[in-house]
Amino acid sequence: MSDSETFEYKPDLDGTALRIGIVVGRFNQDIGDGLLSACTAELAKLGVANGDIEVVTVPGALEIPLALQKLAGTGRFDALVALGAVIRGETYHFEVVSNQSADGVAMVQLDTGVPIANGILTTNDDDQAEARMHEKGADCARVAVEMANLMQAIDEEQ
Repeated sequence: MSDSETFEYKPDLDGTALRIGIVVGRFNQDIGDGLLSACTAELAKLGVANGDIEVVTVPGALEIPLALQKLAGTGRFDALVALGAVIRGETYHFEVVSNQSADGVAMVQLDTGVPIANGILTTNDDDQAEARMHEKGADCARVAVEMANLMQAIDEEQ
């Protein structure tokens, strides 16, 4: 490549030989189950072997970052996925849980260097969560695979 050429990493959605960890919050379990089902189905379509996927469940969205941090620290995973649902109630608790879980996921990703697809839905009601769960679960699978491959490609260029 000459100095005048720009190098660009192309999106790579080949999940072959990638190891993916998924953390699912059990609060709003039906939504979490739908997210997980869509995510694992899409991972399979992308070539991730069933045996290369590990799933951990935790009580709710606030516990997801800690489980992600523990999984990231094992060195076993190329990418992680956070799945869950925070549905607005009548108190300020919705904002606290939404903000703290999102901040925690981002912090783990940046602190560990392991890419994390954030699929913690934050919606006003159950209907919104149900309408989004399948697409968001599948989207998280694509994000995890693409980012795992990008991190590997960047490492290979060094």
